[in-house]
Amino acid sequence: MDSNPTTKTRVLDAALLSFGTRGVDAISLDALAADVGIAKQTILYYFASKDGLVRAVVLDAACTVRSHLEAALETAPEGWGRVEALVHAVFRLTLRQPELMGLVRELSRPGSMLATTFVEQFDPLVERARTFLEAEMLEGRLLPCDPNLLLLSAYSTVIGVATEVEVLRALGIEPTMRSLVLRRRELLRFLHLALVGSELDRRSVR
Repeated sequence: MDSNPTTKTRVLDAALLSFGTRGVDAISLDALAADVGIAKQTILYYFASKDGLVRAVVLDAACTVRSHLEAALETAPEGWGRVEALVHAVFRLTLRQPELMGLVRELSRPGSMLATTFVEQFDPLVERARTFLEAEMLEGRLLPCDPNLLLLSAYSTVIGVATEVEVLRALGIEPTMRSLVLRRRELLRFLHLALVGSELDRRSVR
């Protein structure tokens, strides 16, 4: 039996690509093994079942997304700049790893069994965001509202707009860099209006 760590990585990469572009339910272990060029039993050597493989892919995806968001926050300015940095980070991931954001979209569907597993990996980041929002509201830099509801709404909006790119690709429409930039600009203007209560200067939106 193949015990090469590289094979395990190839399986995870192929599974992410398949799950993120065609959906988890649409892919069998037999099909995935054929894509990788290995026997199905090799996959089962590393992962006891398809559920085990899906869970591993979801945890890896969450780790990747979380690390990108944390890196963006490290260099982000205070206040609105942090929100802007997070939006940019999500759109960069959409551009560089569309299959990753495709999986996020898949996990956002109603009834997704692994949505909780994915979201739980962001608990420290969510708590950090909640603390930030509460402080900004106390200082009057953000409009007062329920931080938990705000986080949920912002997450749904950002992920929804960013992963529309994958929906377009599924329909055979390849988004352009220009369309992605325009989508991001409009999203930032919308969030600024919702959070700050004023129109964001078009000239300052990147």
